[in-house]
Amino acid sequence: MSAVMTDWIPRHRITVDEYYKMAEVGILAPDARVELIEGEIIDMGKIGTGHARMTVYLNRQLMNAVGARAVILPQVPIHLSDISEPIPDFALVSLEAGSYEKGHPRPEDTFLVIEVSDSSLRYDSQVKAPLYARHGIPEYWIVDLPGQQVRFFRSPNSGQYTDITSTAAPGVVSPVALPDVRIDLAHLLDD
Repeated sequence: MSAVMTDWIPRHRITVDEYYKMAEVGILAPDARVELIEGEIIDMGKIGTGHARMTVYLNRQLMNAVGARAVILPQVPIHLSDISEPIPDFALVSLEAGSYEKGHPRPEDTFLVIEVSDSSLRYDSQVKAPLYARHGIPEYWIVDLPGQQVRFFRSPNSGQYTDITSTAAPGVVSPVALPDVRIDLAHLLDD
């Protein structure tokens, strides 16, 4: 089954190169909030005040914790395949991958992906989680604003995360791929 649609409906999927050409020639507006998932262009939701507040908070916490251990990429594409280039709210990637000399970071460069879900929880958990797992992203977090919890997806295996937990009180968390990094999420969901 495709990450976005069922397989029984024939689709013309586009590649990442075709996607960028569409932007170059003006088919996609320069300010379009879209991402390419399994060859389909998906509209991304608008960033509301709750989402913006959360990304500012997370950015500060990530910067304090990560230091020189990784590069923090806010809303930068991750090149998963020739037909998928999602744009997560945050990705922690290797220092070399953050240089952009070889293009956008790839799954093997990526330690952690984070999405802030204000109105996109179903999409983030049912489409993006399996997509990231299939491509071997070691860890994926969803900050569920309406549900006031953080969902942790770890241990990708056969296209699924096998360790999924959630909490309303995340505390201090270390990413699996960066066990010496301690990210303080204790006040993440405070009002």
